[in-house]
Amino acid sequence: MAARKTAVLRRPSETDDYLYEPVDRRIRGEWFGRTVVDSTRAVLVWAPGKPVPFYAFPREDVRLDLIAASLSPSRSRQDVWQWYDIVVRDHRAYSPVCQLDVDGLDDRLVFQWFRWGETGPGDDVDEGERWFEEETEVFTHPRDPYHRVDALRSSRHVRVTIGDVVVAETRNPVLVFETGLPTRYYLPPEDVDFSVLEESEWRTSCPYKGVARYWSFSGTPPAENVAWSYPEPFPGMEPIEGYVCFYDDAAEITVEE
Repeated sequence: MAARKTAVLRRPSETDDYLYEPVDRRIRGEWFGRTVVDSTRAVLVWAPGKPVPFYAFPREDVRLDLIAASLSPSRSRQDVWQWYDIVVRDHRAYSPVCQLDVDGLDDRLVFQWFRWGETGPGDDVDEGERWFEEETEVFTHPRDPYHRVDALRSSRHVRVTIGDVVVAETRNPVLVFETGLPTRYYLPPEDVDFSVLEESEWRTSCPYKGVARYWSFSGTPPAENVAWSYPEPFPGMEPIEGYVCFYDDAAEITVEE
């Protein structure tokens, strides 16, 4: 008689190794209006303990005449052997490129995508950085082929309060299930009380959902950027268009069947 099988709760594998796999997509990166890398031979890399992957490119697919050893190699990382600046005419971006000190990847170059808050002295504020997978522009960071985002219409009763104020309540939410993140509840705008919300200037981008706009709570006590919405979500995420979602650490979200 065969031994009885055992069910084990699935959990992410833990490893200290850098994991990588080839990709068939053409990947292009631009700075200051010039193509700096253009490759169909990139590999997608997952570093230990990091949730977002990155691309590593053969040196032959990088415009080596547009990069130079960094003038400000101040970023300290044990896995980096050399930092490079991107230099286009009189423009210089400090240390967006590196060569890893990792066996099996040290013959490739890695680009740090959209280094928010990591510019060096003399960096141009607008580097004109753009990334493309084939002819589709990608924002924020490379998309993970094992990361899934589903937007599902629901009939659950969702109630959102901030302090003693009910700011939203609906029975027609859209639930967003995203790998590694808590379930998010997006509410129709007609079920949100915008009289206690003020739109802020804050914007964020997501490679899976699009560019989000934000609202702050104007009640007592006030709270900044407690809610967001995607006015023009990417293809596949159309159900959340215009719907509003609240941070669960700023609002109390009650969900009933």
